[in-house]
Amino acid sequence: MSELGASRAWLEKLGFAVEDEGLWVEALTHGSAGAYKDYQRLEFLGDRVLGLAIAEWLYRREDGAEGELAQRLNALVSRAACAKVARAIGLPEHLRIGKQARDDGAQDSDNVLGDVMEALLGANFLESSFSATREIIRDLWADAMSGEAGRSKHPKSALQEWAAGNQRKPPEYEVVNRSGPDHAAKFTVKVTVHKVGDAEATAGSKQDAETEAARLFMERFG
Repeated sequence: MSELGASRAWLEKLGFAVEDEGLWVEALTHGSAGAYKDYQRLEFLGDRVLGLAIAEWLYRREDGAEGELAQRLNALVSRAACAKVARAIGLPEHLRIGKQARDDGAQDSDNVLGDVMEALLGANFLESSFSATREIIRDLWADAMSGEAGRSKHPKSALQEWAAGNQRKPPEYEVVNRSGPDHAAKFTVKVTVHKVGDAEATAGSKQDAETEAARLFMERFG
């Protein structure tokens, strides 16, 4: 009997190349299930596959500057975006998860669903190829790519969302220097995201300096 059960037909209908059933069971297994392996290693791989596929797609499709493309990329590969795709394809009912975690709502958690969605992409990359996985991504992310995700957001809002989507602490802004007379003051602000990095910018107001620092941070680390 198939170890995957009904999940195999579901995966194949979506275009995934299922050969090594153990790999796909691993991709669908939450740590609470008590299995020898869970989705975390495949999620690590799938995250990179998704990022490269979306980055290439954006590069070929849109003419925006680097900062604009980075903002779009961050929105499209965020945990929330991945979880939305996971729900759309019916992933929650195929998730292998322990009873306590299920009772606690993990089956519908953005973090869990987003991670498992990436694990499936990682599994397909191993079973097939990058190009085949890219085609699945283009199919599943078509609506998100055509939408407004990551467009025209204020840099501070974009940075806030990026930090949340990447499970980082909220950005912290600090005025590190103030110079000039009151009527022509210059403010230098540093924005920091813990364990990621920082960026500085100078402007004629604290708010403008914060905005520019956020924009520079996203260009550098986004």
